[in-house]
Amino acid sequence: MRRRLLLILAAVVLLVLGTGIAVLLTRHPPSGTLETNVTDVTVVTPTTTAAQTTPKPPKPPPPKTEPVDRRCWNMFGGGPRRTLARPGIDLGVPARKPIWARGLKGYVEYPASYCDGVLYVNTFKGDTWAIEAATGKVLWRKLSDAPKPSTPAIAGDKLIVSSKDGTVTALTRKSGKVVWQLQTNAKVESSAAVAGDTAYFGATDGRLFAVDVDTGHVRWAFDTGGRINASPSLADGRICITTYAGSIFCLRQRNGEKLWSTYVKRDAFRYESFYASPSTDGQRLYTIARSGKIVALNATSGNVIWTDSVNSLGYSTPAVGTDRIFVGDFNGGLRAYRKTDGKLLWRAHVGGRILGPPVVVGDLVFFSTLETETYAARASDGKIVWHYGLGKYSPGIATERAYYFSLNGMLVAFRGKDGPRPGRTANGSTRTTPKLAPSAARQTRKP
Repeated sequence: MRRRLLLILAAVVLLVLGTGIAVLLTRHPPSGTLETNVTDVTVVTPTTTAAQTTPKPPKPPPPKTEPVDRRCWNMFGGGPRRTLARPGIDLGVPARKPIWARGLKGYVEYPASYCDGVLYVNTFKGDTWAIEAATGKVLWRKLSDAPKPSTPAIAGDKLIVSSKDGTVTALTRKSGKVVWQLQTNAKVESSAAVAGDTAYFGATDGRLFAVDVDTGHVRWAFDTGGRINASPSLADGRICITTYAGSIFCLRQRNGEKLWSTYVKRDAFRYESFYASPSTDGQRLYTIARSGKIVALNATSGNVIWTDSVNSLGYSTPAVGTDRIFVGDFNGGLRAYRKTDGKLLWRAHVGGRILGPPVVVGDLVFFSTLETETYAARASDGKIVWHYGLGKYSPGIATERAYYFSLNGMLVAFRGKDGPRPGRTANGSTRTTPKLAPSAARQTRKP
């Protein structure tokens, strides 16, 4: 009798397991839902709210003769494609001594944005800073207690700032004054991407939002069904996003219509989970799952082109160079893959854990480790050619004149050894600091 009961119990267990496996194999993941009438978010302006309790920012200094780089770094990744690359800038390795260093009273997880001689940077403490790139002088500081693991996005004369308290705020670039603030029902860690008069960002409730830059009005939202911590990438009229549900969605940028979705499997029973943002060269989309699986997809169809694994945790958004991509891993290695077929070209091992994305400047790839070290490897062969004993997340950005590194809680400016001389622009002429671009001059070219 006891043996018979054990056999019956074993049969029941097998039946339950079999049923569970069948459900896992046959269940349909969320296909996403477009919302054109979003009612559960609010938008307020200074005329309708008394939320402006921060000190009045100081007036910026009058314009003076200072070298200004003409090319902007408008958002996380440099632009809406999130390539994290400026292969056309050749500064050489950073000089031994910095030009200036500015403490920001809180650590910086995402690098600054830059335009018209001014750097804009968020801290995890919650503040947003505007800093003169030539001198490191603070132009204004917007105080907040809401953590901001994101890069402010430049949208003409405005700055779009996302925050973990669920708000997305438009500030004036000139003084940091609030233009409008949108309140969602979820955390927003996604750095906004801006194209024309629209800003795009994701929230942890799984929705991807498109909002009007001038008013904050939500034009549409798309519910992916998976948590979003990533920042969207834009190219050729598409907006693409990764989620914790293992999905990658590409939508029509204009109206949120779904173009395709791809769910990436980890194994027979589980989907992958994505924290890293997608980056793109227009033809292909690149990202890495938290399990360490690198995925390259056809940007038009969503078909997987190639995959590989870094055999460790993966959080580093791939940087997209001319013919290769660069990805960091938690085993202390930076890897270079050929874009077309995923062939591993080299791996530079430095130890530690690489969490933040690398950045490509000329023939150098900069990356930082959680053990607070920052390195530069040659993009051609992976040889380490520079090292600095500070840094933790994504190392920073570069303009035509200088590097601006976000090293722990400091913003530090370095000249490159092969860069232009002090006091002159990259083409050798002297120019004055221009006024901020008006709204009408906002970039409208296709991303």
